[in-house]
Amino acid sequence: MSADSLNSENLKAIMAKANEKLAAANRELSGGFYGEAASRAYYAVFHALSAVLATQGLSFSSHSQTLGGFNKHFVKTEIFPIGTTRKLQRLFEDRQIADYDWIHTVDAETAEEDVNAASDIVKACAEYIKSRT
Repeated sequence: MSADSLNSENLKAIMAKANEKLAAANRELSGGFYGEAASRAYYAVFHALSAVLATQGLSFSSHSQTLGGFNKHFVKTEIFPIGTTRKLQRLFEDRQIADYDWIHTVDAETAEEDVNAASDIVKACAEYIKSRT
């Protein structure tokens, strides 16, 4: 999405996707599908970060670039708390395990921590966007 096509409706749509993924994460957690919960939690955050980055006309072609861009422009500048970086890294790693690792799994405690972290980050992103629009 180019900066020219970005408006408050686009941001709402991106955040709706984030909230949809977060709801799915909660549903999967409740159902005992811990890997799926961790994966959906990560994607909820990924979409929320993409919306925040879009407020500055920023968009990236990979997940790593998106996380790095968010850390550079929003965490290192202390717009978002420094601890956010650790949460993002954990969410990314747990999603990798959940989606691609055939040996290791995500347990209930890890999934619950991921869903809680995602909820906090998505909420903070929504508040940031609301303050900017």
